[in-house]
Amino acid sequence: MTTLLDTIISRIRANGPMRLDDYMTTCMLHPTLGYYTTRDPFGTHGDFVTAPEVSQMFGELIGLCLAQTWLSQGAPARFTLAELGPGRGTLMADLLRAVQKVPGFVEAAEIVLIEASPTLRDIQSATLNGHSPRWVETPEDLDDQPLYLVANEFFDALPIRQFVRDKEGWRERLISHSNGALSFGLGPRLPQSALDDRLDDTADGDLIEDCPPLTGYMRPISHRIATFGGAALIIDYGDWRSLGDTLQALQDHKPTTPLIAPGHCDLTAHVDFEKLALAAAPAKHSRVTPQGVFLERLGITQRAQALAKAMSGTALETHIAAHRRLTHPSEMGNLFKVMGLYPPTQPPLPGLEP
Repeated sequence: MTTLLDTIISRIRANGPMRLDDYMTTCMLHPTLGYYTTRDPFGTHGDFVTAPEVSQMFGELIGLCLAQTWLSQGAPARFTLAELGPGRGTLMADLLRAVQKVPGFVEAAEIVLIEASPTLRDIQSATLNGHSPRWVETPEDLDDQPLYLVANEFFDALPIRQFVRDKEGWRERLISHSNGALSFGLGPRLPQSALDDRLDDTADGDLIEDCPPLTGYMRPISHRIATFGGAALIIDYGDWRSLGDTLQALQDHKPTTPLIAPGHCDLTAHVDFEKLALAAAPAKHSRVTPQGVFLERLGITQRAQALAKAMSGTALETHIAAHRRLTHPSEMGNLFKVMGLYPPTQPPLPGLEP
């Protein structure tokens, strides 16, 4: 049986060393051997747990944040409620449950999930049974109307390229093979006009990352928000301006080597929020805010206390641990950041005020 490693080595033999973004795309989305196309990677039985799987409070507060923004923008009678990379559909389900008490919100919402994986689409359909979501491939397929969108741990999974500075040029990090194993190497020194701005803050030998698909996702989202109204919440791990190798692989909730088992582990990289902000025009963007600060501003502690009143024993201990995991600086609270997009004439979203 041909494995994805066999397939990749065959391509390298035929075409030469492979770019990292090509490798990541192949590993994650190969039609029959890709990571996302062949499995459900989320939750305790998968390879990683995202914030919506940690606690219902996460999706509830995201929903109320978007609903309050919808009200502050005049409660448009028809709008798109979208999620980029919805996973199992847990966040959207929690979001929709929380906004049921906001008059008119659910009735006005057209629920759209931007998802490429057939396996995950089936799971999302079951999770959101009764809500009739619609699926699209990219944000370009969204209708021209107000857009309220959430992207939680989506941009970290987009394929990246890596470059090492060599004097006034750059050498791209490429993947080759030897004796049936994959390894990294460097291509020739070449000018990279897209990286000219990084010559001022890097030195010889520094590695930086670039995410070519990022702008393609951000532009149609920001255009709709700036033109028709709405907002977006982007939650991911990363920071302002990338520097250094952040490529990582996860299998069975444990770190592994990105080149060892293509198609069998999750591949991600830290998000460069500066690049997100630059691609957000013509919409405005908020300051980048730690997830813990954002959730506390939205009232997660009060929500946790209300839920805790009906709990005891192991359930209460799990609930307390979930609150800590989402908000504490040493866990997800500082690692994950939040940035909001909104129309130029509107204020920032709740929880993201200056």
